[in-house]
Amino acid sequence: MKINLPDGYKKICAVAELKHKEGKRLFVGDVDVAVYKVNDEIHVMSNVCPHQHAALIHDGFVEEGHVVCPAHGWQFNLKTGKLPTGGAGLKIYPHEIIDGVIFAKVEKNELDW
Repeated sequence: MKINLPDGYKKICAVAELKHKEGKRLFVGDVDVAVYKVNDEIHVMSNVCPHQHAALIHDGFVEEGHVVCPAHGWQFNLKTGKLPTGGAGLKIYPHEIIDGVIFAKVEKNELDW
């Protein structure tokens, strides 16, 4: 069966591989992503916390619609990636679910730290 996806979408993982409110770390090409399933919603985001540039968002915990970085407690909105103040935070990647498989448009972020 051929799957028709918009340009740039790549297979991430099966929804069945995810546990409720537990992050999963994956690499899409050379991009480090975190994937969460919360109340049957899927969230695909950058796995790199902008605070200390550590790749550990997948180890965070979910609280009130946010993923909380386990290193220093920064909170990021699961839907927007933004900090509670509205400031920039994590990159959120658009995704589609087809036959129980998650596909996302993950693009490499050019960082200028």
